[in-house]
Amino acid sequence: MSDWIALIVSIVVAFGAAAIGGLSTSESISTWYRDLRKPWFNPPDWVFGPVWTVLYLLMALAAWLVWSENAVGPVLVPLAFYGIQLALNSLWSYIFFTRRDLSIALVEIIALWIMILITTVLFWNVSQLAGLMMIPYISWVSVASALNYRLWKLNP
Repeated sequence: MSDWIALIVSIVVAFGAAAIGGLSTSESISTWYRDLRKPWFNPPDWVFGPVWTVLYLLMALAAWLVWSENAVGPVLVPLAFYGIQLALNSLWSYIFFTRRDLSIALVEIIALWIMILITTVLFWNVSQLAGLMMIPYISWVSVASALNYRLWKLNP
């Protein structure tokens, strides 16, 4: 039963971070963001919701897998980095969509990308499946980083 509770907690934590980011995002999508000049590779707005839903679910499952390996070795450090990258993820949404500061958001998303990489490696060392589950996330944030950069350049 405790495994199920841990899984539910992991999902709630991940989607809690998603909700915080979503609060920062929702008002700007149909106004400010819509009016930005965008690069050719900007996905349509409807893609973001489903992609982020899958990514947050994968992150939650990966964190749960790491937590489940607690008997095998220490998991506090990998889960601490996981928490840091979740916080940075939510912070990026605030900086980008609420403050509308594309340059600071770019610096922040680079820090986020680094924390995701560290988290992925730490997760891999505990559970290879957990590490693999983080790869779509770092891939998407790589695209988001390039998009943030191009938006910054196109919208000085």
